Amino acid sequence: MTAPRVTGRLGIDVGGTKVALRLETTNQGTTSLEATSHEATSHEAGGRSREAVFRWSVGAPAETDLRDLGAGVRALCDGWDGQVTAIGVAMPATVDSDGRVTTWPSRPSWAGLQLGQALRDLVPGAQVALADDGDLAALAEAHHAGAANLVYLGVGTGIGGGIVLDGRLCPGPARGSCEIGHLVIALDGPLCRCGRRGCLQALASGPATLHRATRLRAHPAGAADAEVTYPQLQAGWEGGESWAQEAVEATAQALAGAITGLTELVRPDLAVIGGGFADGLAGFVDAVAARTEAMARPGHPAVPVRAARGGLSSLTGAVLLARDLERPDRPDRPDEPGR
Repeated sequence: MTAPRVTGRLGIDVGGTKVALRLETTNQGTTSLEATSHEATSHEAGGRSREAVFRWSVGAPAETDLRDLGAGVRALCDGWDGQVTAIGVAMPATVDSDGRVTTWPSRPSWAGLQLGQALRDLVPGAQVALADDGDLAALAEAHHAGAANLVYLGVGTGIGGGIVLDGRLCPGPARGSCEIGHLVIALDGPLCRCGRRGCLQALASGPATLHRATRLRAHPAGAADAEVTYPQLQAGWEGGESWAQEAVEATAQALAGAITGLTELVRPDLAVIGGGFADGLAGFVDAVAARTEAMARPGHPAVPVRAARGGLSSLTGAVLLARDLERPDRPDRPDEPGR
């Protein structure tokens, strides 16, 4: 009797300081990725999964990073007698349609790196796709919620996020990332780091909210106008301080405006709010939901707004991206990165 063919899909979540890896293995077409909450080892559906994390060397050039990545992949697969057939990669950097890193401020030596080709060389025969880490977090949220159509906004140092339509990323890896943070929602709004005015990120990111709170907080005459810290904002918000309430409510209104605009365009089933800034403010997602509901127009109800599920990450989305590469109903897209 012929032994079952053992294959695996590899997810890689590339960060500025560390890399997370997950190998989901399969037997005869079954997979262990039936739930996104599996820990490092799973035995469902005849498969297993394993994970590893390693840190980049400080100040190392891209060539060293690639060697470290290869060593991490080999260590993860050590002792496993199978074939990796698909690789999904979550990237914070800007990557072009050929899988080449065009810019990455956190690791500038990666500019020009042909990452897609390097991964194909590392794992011969594997299909490779790269996507923005915010997009892949959206894919993970959609998978967990069972929502084929979803928008995700991650509120932190910036505004990340993604759109999933019919179970797939929009616009799709071959066409770049979904830059929700750079939606212009206030033509006369504050200046964004990108050089435009009124981007969602300039109004609703963590730093933008803290800066607004600083302006609103009253100080004794002659006192220094010290920047409001995040713990101070949390305490002020939960304590009902007017300056904190006004600052956070403006952020909630900006996010509601973005969700409403996206709803008019793509009609999602669900909007999800995540990110460290949003997670730390009790009742913040409810505030966004209430403002989104208030912006509904007759005959077009507002999309439900929920908090992101804790523990999901772009690593889960990276594995799902690898899984999508092998879908039998997936149309042939030869222009996809790394294929």
